[in-house]
Amino acid sequence: MRREQSFEPPPIDREITVAEGVTVKELSEKLGVKANLVIKKLVEKMKIFVTINQTLDVKLAEDLARDFGASTNKVSYEQETTHEIEQTEVEQDRERRPPVVTIMGHVDHGKTSLLDSIRSANVAGGEAGGITQHIGAYHVEKNGRTITFIDTPGHEAFTRMRARGAKVTDIVILVVAADDGVMPQTLEAIDHAKAAGVPIIVAINKVDKPDAQPDRIKQQLADRGLLAEDWGGDTVMVQVSARAKTNLDLLLEMILLVADMQALKANPARPGMGTVLEAQLDRGRGPVATVLVRNGTLKVGDYFICGSVFGRVRAMFDDLGQSVREVGPSLPAEVIGLESMPEVGDTLQAVTDTAKAKQIVIYRERKTREAAMSKTNRITLDQFHDQLKEGEIKDLNIILKTDVGGTAEVLSDTLQKLSTDKVRIRVLHAGVGAITETDVLLASASNAIIVGFNVRPERTAQAVAEQEKVDIRMHTIIYELADEIKRAMIGLLAPVFKEVYKGRAKVREVFRISKVGAVAGCAVEDGVLTRNSEVRLLRDNVVVHTGKIESLKRFKNDASEVKAGFECGVSLANYNDLKPGDVLEAFVTERVAAEGAA
Repeated sequence: MRREQSFEPPPIDREITVAEGVTVKELSEKLGVKANLVIKKLVEKMKIFVTINQTLDVKLAEDLARDFGASTNKVSYEQETTHEIEQTEVEQDRERRPPVVTIMGHVDHGKTSLLDSIRSANVAGGEAGGITQHIGAYHVEKNGRTITFIDTPGHEAFTRMRARGAKVTDIVILVVAADDGVMPQTLEAIDHAKAAGVPIIVAINKVDKPDAQPDRIKQQLADRGLLAEDWGGDTVMVQVSARAKTNLDLLLEMILLVADMQALKANPARPGMGTVLEAQLDRGRGPVATVLVRNGTLKVGDYFICGSVFGRVRAMFDDLGQSVREVGPSLPAEVIGLESMPEVGDTLQAVTDTAKAKQIVIYRERKTREAAMSKTNRITLDQFHDQLKEGEIKDLNIILKTDVGGTAEVLSDTLQKLSTDKVRIRVLHAGVGAITETDVLLASASNAIIVGFNVRPERTAQAVAEQEKVDIRMHTIIYELADEIKRAMIGLLAPVFKEVYKGRAKVREVFRISKVGAVAGCAVEDGVLTRNSEVRLLRDNVVVHTGKIESLKRFKNDASEVKAGFECGVSLANYNDLKPGDVLEAFVTERVAAEGAA
């Protein structure tokens, strides 16, 4: 049978921009033809029946535009809206904005301590293993001007987070310890900053130490292409000490000087747009995003689109936890009012056309769901290496739950990169929040192990895990988790310490007693609370504090242990921030002899 004569499209005589989730009506307006002609073309050529307000796939919109003699330029919805604003913007609207400074460098070279000294705060003291595990954003005032600092995690697992920090930053401060020298992560940070085209200021830290050799550091950096100004180069290097608070003012002045040379400007009058640096799930407040506003002003009450999440700013808090009504360019804020968890690195854009924004969100959600669906017996880590002896390629399935979104993304990447030619690691699901019953059932069905980072299982989840024999591993330090998985893969998994669960108690009331501090009136719900046990303080199933019991009392008498069903008074060593509803989980760490080679 003779085929119908093929349709010859008209010659291309114009270009249009096509954003994701474009409707039939919008496309027809851009093409300058009636909507019914576009619908007719879809029916005739592709046998697709649509309505005038239906969203089209970008590829489909491109094919249609070609049929009407137009080439297309693909842009995101955010780019399209900002492009319209930029066209109407005049230079007089743009004002000088604060510089955004990212602190980078090798682990334990004093990045967070340096920032603490500048802010006169103590963040480093509360970090697990003394390593920054999450991105933090802060701002400080100097000479009546503001500087915004982003503190990125220092462990090598966080390369992606650091790379993301370099995308939103204006200046990178490279912290190098004067007693240690240039390390692999120092070089990594230099590469990131150079790739992003961002100026580098080197802070040679710990110069107060007796074994400090700042000139040796300068020589090592000169070999890497960073020549100090006093050696005839163009890299600003400042010798500082975070602990002794030496030369911190000079460092801040250098930051402002480098910022002035860049002539950083923004327009505070336009709608706010920013980048999500971190996201977490808070039981009381819902999804909370740490956002760095890049341009415009974000105000309470603004509707916004953030990746595939729509929301309205219900409240905002600055880095000191103070409630704020609006946030200007280059300033960080915690934003509350998201409908679900955003992805870290997403752009948050304030919108005026809420109907269009919702339509884009629905389109993106559908795309994300389709991508997730197209991807691809119980096991413990100890059993896993026994299976390896059979010599074939094995899959180690992992379900990952973390306290914040950035960590989930990075850990998922890190674990999958540990795959070898014999063992393939598959992260089936990476999420934020406590380990739930659903996670355990998924692990049970897919023969996976569950890894919890800074989160704990819900009580029902713990019970189901024991019943279904699902292995749950808890961690608070990234590299320990990576090491444990590596050991399991090469069959060396032999924990030297084993954690034994003793019991849990719920805080009913908190009493503040002078000279003693906070005493929690608790009801023991499960197991037993003993004087010598360590405790984890859980708030909404997230670990807030780990420490020891200072005193355990029944009525007014000291008690060595309190069993389930009884009430007691508990005070924790060096910790007073107890609240009603908190849960104390008691455990002891027992030493286990390392197993010999089988």
